[in-house]
Amino acid sequence: MKRHTRKLLLCLGVLALLTVSNSAKAWWDGNWSYRKKITVDAGAKGGALPETAAGVPLLIRLHDGNFKFTDAKEDGSDIRFVSGDDKTPLKFHLDTYDGLLGVALIWVQVPALPAGQTTDIYMYWGNANAQIGADAKGSYDSDTTLVYHFGEKDAAPHDQTANANNSASAVHSIDTGMIGRGIHLDGASPIALPASPSMAIPANGQLTWSAWVKFDAPQPDSVLFARRDGQNALMVGMAAGAPYAALTVNGMAQRVAAPAAVSASAWHYVAVTASDKVALYVDGKPAGTVAAALPAMGGTGTIGADPGADPAVPGFIGDMDEVQLSKVARGPGFIAAAFASQGPESAMTVYGADEENAGMSGGYFGVILRSVTIDGWVVIAILGVMMAISVTVMVNKAIYITQVSKASRPFFDLFARYGSDADALREQLRAYDGTSMERSPAYRLYLASEEELGRRVAASRTPYLILSSQAVDTMRANLDRVAAKETERLNSLIVLLTIAISGGPFLGLLGTVVGVMITFAAIAASGDVNVNAIAPGIAAALVATVAGLAVAIPALFGYNYLIARIKDVTTEMHGFSDELVTRLAETYSRQPDPEKLAAE
Repeated sequence: MKRHTRKLLLCLGVLALLTVSNSAKAWWDGNWSYRKKITVDAGAKGGALPETAAGVPLLIRLHDGNFKFTDAKEDGSDIRFVSGDDKTPLKFHLDTYDGLLGVALIWVQVPALPAGQTTDIYMYWGNANAQIGADAKGSYDSDTTLVYHFGEKDAAPHDQTANANNSASAVHSIDTGMIGRGIHLDGASPIALPASPSMAIPANGQLTWSAWVKFDAPQPDSVLFARRDGQNALMVGMAAGAPYAALTVNGMAQRVAAPAAVSASAWHYVAVTASDKVALYVDGKPAGTVAAALPAMGGTGTIGADPGADPAVPGFIGDMDEVQLSKVARGPGFIAAAFASQGPESAMTVYGADEENAGMSGGYFGVILRSVTIDGWVVIAILGVMMAISVTVMVNKAIYITQVSKASRPFFDLFARYGSDADALREQLRAYDGTSMERSPAYRLYLASEEELGRRVAASRTPYLILSSQAVDTMRANLDRVAAKETERLNSLIVLLTIAISGGPFLGLLGTVVGVMITFAAIAASGDVNVNAIAPGIAAALVATVAGLAVAIPALFGYNYLIARIKDVTTEMHGFSDELVTRLAETYSRQPDPEKLAAE
């Protein structure tokens, strides 16, 4: 019985492992080539949400450090988001997508972010036949009444929700917004909000307003947002750098302000919720509350000033980005999640490694190679050409030197045996298969000397040849010229190896520096500065340096080996040249025996 129980448990364990394995390999749609797991951490290391947040539009910041734009379509229309079950598509829309610059800002509607837990979603891309899947109106729940991204340069604000609460007011855009492009407010030109039914506030109704703001210098008092209807008004502003919210009901005002001013020249997230109380949040954290219920308010609202205030309150002078309005009072969890996901230094969103549909992601090296930018591939391609050339030179030169050494052996054997008898040496060389010696530099030196002797014999007026000291010097110079050509032939193309040795690492370093610059520029543009965003881009940039070293190191070893062998051949050749000239001088420096000459 126990044996059968163990077998049953073993089978169940194997089945569980197979189930986990198959689940991990599940793929939402086989038409998509790549996916990336994105983990949203609502715990202490991430967003530190005080409560579960529902319906949060999560900001996804993509750049060359965490996403390879060349694998997606040029307009990003093949991008999709799926929930952690890898089955349920999520609504999303593109705020900014620039494949050339390598920057994208995407809003994804996440159903819920449980406090203290992590939530996984998947991002898919790499389908050339995919149609646009973005849905701006579906990215926000029905309680969201207005969202201004300010993404279009100097264009009137466009509402991203289905309520179409667009503004006709002119704005001055800035390229250094908190989330892509933002606007600059001068304090005198407010943005007028439409008087639509979706913007109306009923008695005892609810509301949430939020925005990112930045000012260069604190003002005594300024207006960020205002809703006014007769003696009723809701105002959000800043006084001496401290955010506040003021509610006026039938002319009676109540106010809640942050206990301390926020820093200038830095972006801050200001949010206000209203229900049976007005709550102020600064950078995702509660900053104060006041018990007060909203009165009924219709009419228009304004951003950046309150023209109807009496006495007048100055308008806000500074930058603003990402204005959102809701007809419900969002909870502390929602506010904290919005701040954490939209902030530049948040560790809430962790981007995983890229995965391929075929299941062959290539491990760490696959992730690194997929993160290499175009400029990096250009440098790597150049280094690849250099490596191919250096390997070709090393192989061909090694083969040539081996053939030279092999061809020199039989010639040196014959010369050592018959070198003192020129006629006998000629006979042996004629009898030997001379074609095997043609690659020998020493043999070619010998042929050059024979050719020179032949010319001198033909020009001699005597039946015998006598070499004067001047003639010997001339022959030595001629052999030195031939030896110089042989040395040049042996060293030909070696300079390409020196170029690979010295130029490869520097070219690789250039690719790394440019890659690091692009990575940091993309991170600065997207505002995502966590280590998971930086690491892939830096690792990919270092590939160029690795490629440069991969070119230089083999070339260095090959160069030293070839130079040593060439030195041996040239030393042997020059030694033979000296010996040959000495023997020629000895042989042809005296007159032959007259009796021997007469006999001949």
